[in-house]
Amino acid sequence: MTRDSMSYDVVIVGGGPAGLSAAIRLKQLAQEAGRELSVTLVEKGSEVGAHILSGAVFETRALDELIPDWQAQGAPLKTAVSAEHFSLLTRKKRYNFPAWMLPPQLHNQGNYIISLGALCRWLAKEAEALGVELYPGFAAAEVLYHEDGSVKGVATGDMGVSRRGEHKPGFQPGIELHAKYTLFAEGVRGSLSKELIERFRLRAGSQPQTYGIGIKELWEVQPEKHRPGLIEHSFGWPLDSRTYGGSFLYHFEENLVSVGFVVALDYENPFLSPFEEFQRFKTHPAVRPVFEGGKRIAYGARAINEGGYQSIPKLTFPGGALIGCAAGFVNVPKIKGSHNAMKTGMLAAESVFAALQAGREGHDELADLSRAVRRSWVGKELRQVRNCRPAFRWGLVPGTLFSGFELWSRGLMPWTLGHHDDHRALKPAARSRKIDYPKPDGKISFDRLSSVFLSNTNHEEDQPVHLTLRDPSVPIRVNLKIYDAPEQRYCPAGVYEIVTDQAGEPRLQINAQNCVHCKTCDIKDPSQNIHWVVPEGGGGPNYPNM
Repeated sequence: MTRDSMSYDVVIVGGGPAGLSAAIRLKQLAQEAGRELSVTLVEKGSEVGAHILSGAVFETRALDELIPDWQAQGAPLKTAVSAEHFSLLTRKKRYNFPAWMLPPQLHNQGNYIISLGALCRWLAKEAEALGVELYPGFAAAEVLYHEDGSVKGVATGDMGVSRRGEHKPGFQPGIELHAKYTLFAEGVRGSLSKELIERFRLRAGSQPQTYGIGIKELWEVQPEKHRPGLIEHSFGWPLDSRTYGGSFLYHFEENLVSVGFVVALDYENPFLSPFEEFQRFKTHPAVRPVFEGGKRIAYGARAINEGGYQSIPKLTFPGGALIGCAAGFVNVPKIKGSHNAMKTGMLAAESVFAALQAGREGHDELADLSRAVRRSWVGKELRQVRNCRPAFRWGLVPGTLFSGFELWSRGLMPWTLGHHDDHRALKPAARSRKIDYPKPDGKISFDRLSSVFLSNTNHEEDQPVHLTLRDPSVPIRVNLKIYDAPEQRYCPAGVYEIVTDQAGEPRLQINAQNCVHCKTCDIKDPSQNIHWVVPEGGGGPNYPNM
C-alpha cells in the first residue's frame, strides 16, 4: 500500500502541554532568528483538549517564561487559590493539618485552579497564530525509521478498516510525516513512546516508571456550598495503610467543583477497584454534603506518572526525543506536572532549534537535552522530592514521616530510593481479602457505565480492537485462575468482562468502545499481556472542561 508523505523540519506527536509548548517555543525562536521553520503537531483526540484530564491546580512558572503576557492575552486562568486544607480521613472523621505543619512545597499560593483542557485549547490557538500546523483527529500509529536506525518521523493510522482488517468504503490510508526531528509528547504510557524506550534502551540507566490512576468528576454544586479558590487534599480512608493514594476537591468558576481520587498502581490486593474506592470516598460524612443537591456533569480517568527523578529515562535517540509525561515529570508531593511538562517541551525546542541552526539533519542525537533538563528547575525540583513516593512502600505512617522529612530537608539525604514495576505487586486472590463495595445510590455514587456516558467516549465500533492481547489464553489461564481477573476492577470504564460462552467456559470480553484511554490496563496487567495501541484518530473521550 502506498501512503502519501509530507516533510517538515519538526513533527510533534501529542497536543498536551508539553507538545504545544514545544511547538510555540520553536516558532518563537524561528521568529527571533528570522528563519522559516515548518512545524506540525498531530493529536489523536477529536480536537486539542479532548483527551486532556488533570486536577488541576496549575503553577504558572513555565507559562510565565513561554508567554510572559499570558494574562493580557486572555489565558483561561481565572480562579486563584485562596484557601487550602490538607487532612487525614478515617471512616467517620476528618483531621485537618495546620498550615504551618506543611512543607513549603505543598503550599499553593500564586497557583490557579483551571481546566487543563481549556488551557491546551488556548495554547493551540497561540501555536496556530505563530504558524504551527495542527492536525487533531489524526493518531500517530507507527514510528518510521531511516535505514541507519534513526527516527524518520511517524505515520498516522489508517481510517476505515473493519474489525476483521478489511477495507471499508471510504478507506483512507495513513499519511507519513517525515521530519528532521520528531518530538514525542504522547502523555503517560504512549504506545510509540513505549516502543522507542524499548528499541533504544532508554531506561537502561533509570528506575522503572511507576504510576497511579486518577479518576475525576466535575460537579456543579449549589451556590451556597461553592467557595471559589478553595482546594482540599486528603489521604487515608477509604484506602488501607498499604495502598498509596488520596483525594482532591477544587472549587473554581461558575459553581464548579473538580473532585478526584488517585490510587497508586502498585497496590497489592487484586480485589481493589480504584473506581469503587473513588465512589466510596464521596460518601464520607465530611465530603458528601458538598455534592448533595448538586449535579455531576463530567467524568474521566487517566494514568499518572509517579516515578519522579529516578525514573526519568534517557530522553533522546537519533532523530528525536521524549518530552512531558511521555518521559514522566510529575512532582508527586505537589500533585502537579503540567509546569514541568511545559518546560521540558521548551527545552527540547531550544535543543532542536540549535541543531537545525547548526545544519544538523536529524540522524544525530540531541545529546544536550537530558543534561539541560536535569540542570533546569525541573530537575532540581524533582530531585528534592525523589524519595517521597517510594517511601510509602513501608506503609502509610512510615511513608508520611519519611516523606515529611524529605520535604523539609529539600532532598538533602544522601541516598535515592528505587521503584518496582507496578504489575509485579499484585498478590494472588487466594491470599487477598475480598472488598465488599456498596451499591451506588445514583446521587453521590455511580456505576461505571453511567460514568463513561458522561465522558462522551465514542469509537467507531467496526474497527480493529485497540486493546490487544499478546497471548489470548492468558486472561483465563493466568489472570482469572490466579488473580480472579483483576482487569474487571482496575479498568475505570468497564472495558473488561469475564463472560461465559455457549459451551459454559469463561472468556474475556473486551468492550473497546468504552475505553477512555487511561492506559491502566497496559500498566497493571500482571502478565503484561495487554498492549494498548491507538484506535482510529478522533476516537475516545471528548472531555469538555477537564
